Amino acid sequence: MRPLLALPLLLAACAADPVADYLGGVGDPVRGAALYGPRNLGDTSAYAGDPRGAAIAAAQLEFLARSFRSDPRWAPGTDPAALTALEEGRREMRAALGIAPDAPGEAVERALRAAAEGLEAGSPVRAEAALNLPELFPLGPRETLRRLGSLPRLPAVAVAGGAAAAELSRRDIRRN
Repeated sequence: MRPLLALPLLLAACAADPVADYLGGVGDPVRGAALYGPRNLGDTSAYAGDPRGAAIAAAQLEFLARSFRSDPRWAPGTDPAALTALEEGRREMRAALGIAPDAPGEAVERALRAAAEGLEAGSPVRAEAALNLPELFPLGPRETLRRLGSLPRLPAVAVAGGAAAAELSRRDIRRN
């Protein structure tokens, strides 16, 4: 009976991450984002007309690239090919959205998630305010939102999503 008592806590931990519509990650946002990487990043053109979904996907990519490079739990032992794929995907996504190439990943991720929350709440004004950071989004909030709503298919981003999932599988196999 005790495991059922922990279920609400597990669900609450998963719900803290906007891309955490998964239980396969068992509350670990890196694991969950990596598991959903191929689905969420595989074809960015699927976000046409859905700037909120695109903002979450772009934030997820920032999160994965940073986590596999610097998170003390995930960075050690990460396959260099996965790191390269994540970085190339991040560069491609940033170029497509007009995000400054040297912008700090955590700040970009926070702004994109805040924009997604604004859009989820039905407030484009809140979404624009979240992206009104010229050092991160030099094209301005309206152009960034326009681009979020009309992303083309980004092949390096698709590879990055697959690389994150493959890295997770590689680690799981190695552990067993």
